[in-house]
Amino acid sequence: MRRWVFAAMLAAAAPVHADWTGKGEAGLVIASGNTDTETANAKVQLTNETDNWKNTAGAAALYASDEEGKTANRWELSAQTDWKFTARNFLFGAGRYEQDEFSGFEYQATASYGIGRRFFDSPSTKMVGTLGAGYKFIETRDSFDEETGILIEEGDSDKEVVFRATLDLDHQFTATTNLINKFIVESGADNTFVQNELSLQVKMTDVLALALGYSVRHNTDPPSEFENTDTLTTINLVYDIK
Repeated sequence: MRRWVFAAMLAAAAPVHADWTGKGEAGLVIASGNTDTETANAKVQLTNETDNWKNTAGAAALYASDEEGKTANRWELSAQTDWKFTARNFLFGAGRYEQDEFSGFEYQATASYGIGRRFFDSPSTKMVGTLGAGYKFIETRDSFDEETGILIEEGDSDKEVVFRATLDLDHQFTATTNLINKFIVESGADNTFVQNELSLQVKMTDVLALALGYSVRHNTDPPSEFENTDTLTTINLVYDIK
């Protein structure tokens, strides 16, 4: 029940006011014939900013399947509120929830707070970092031997204090080309989660762009039989929400 309450709280942060802006992107690959595969991914990031406050809300999803069934099924919600106490410095409160059927974790949910700084804030380059602490809730799935089907490890629930850091970079090379990188780490005594998302976006029109993305996700201590690291390469169409 707790995970659904946490996810509902993040979903409630979704914008309902016209002043919100942001980006939505999606990609789809379907192959049939000798090989039947389906892959789809989508994400949206929305922002509302005033003189003293900045609110962001995001969601992402990934799905893939082949002849044998699903091979990926993940979705994520996030939200953050910043209070600017100087032109470059701010305090933040943030939440993140993810559910990944193929990670060994039933879900991971984090609530955190801390301090942030805008290191660069020019028309061509923006770099923002945060540092804070919070609480993380984790539930793992049962692990079974692939050949025998014997239970290796029972799923369990846990919670721990984590330290959280992020670093976001948005650099504009030309009027139509941007490099965007988002890094996050949540480190606790039992597990450290690291994610880095790199995207090169090229504008085709005022509101449409083509994005080539590469992301890496790493858990230092996943359940038995699961890999530490997942990678994802995407080619998406991006739409500016204004």
